[in-house]
Amino acid sequence: MRVAGRVAVRGFTLVEVLIALVILSIGLLGVAKLVTGAVHADDSAYMRGQATQLAYELLDMMRANRPGAIAGYYTGTPTYADCSAAACGDQTVALLDLYNWQNELSVALPAGTGTVTMGTDEYNDTTATITVSWDDSQAQWAFGTAPGVTPGAMTVTLESIL
Repeated sequence: MRVAGRVAVRGFTLVEVLIALVILSIGLLGVAKLVTGAVHADDSAYMRGQATQLAYELLDMMRANRPGAIAGYYTGTPTYADCSAAACGDQTVALLDLYNWQNELSVALPAGTGTVTMGTDEYNDTTATITVSWDDSQAQWAFGTAPGVTPGAMTVTLESIL
């Protein structure tokens, strides 16, 4: 088809198609980076929720064994005890609770550890401080930790009156 001495061109040239594909590819890479960041943020939030839940779980165990908690048995070295054959005392139950809790931490969180410290407040009430730590370096690197900075462990601390 000729229009006033020139050829009318219809459709796209190969160069235009290639440019459109490059622009589309760059956009899809950006979307992939956003999705990856969202997945890491979701994992980090999940681990923070797990740590909080596990801290509350130990606090509930301490309240169920209040005499053992007030005596400070939850700050000892956790040991396994079989309480199915004979009744266990407050100290044995506390150390068994702590043993099971430490195992749950190591399974639920990467490099998960926990500590318990006891104290008293200004009203002479017994307080418990439960600290849960884990390695969240994968999410911290994904969020752009500065070069040369080693990401530290994440920590959740729960303090409550028994």
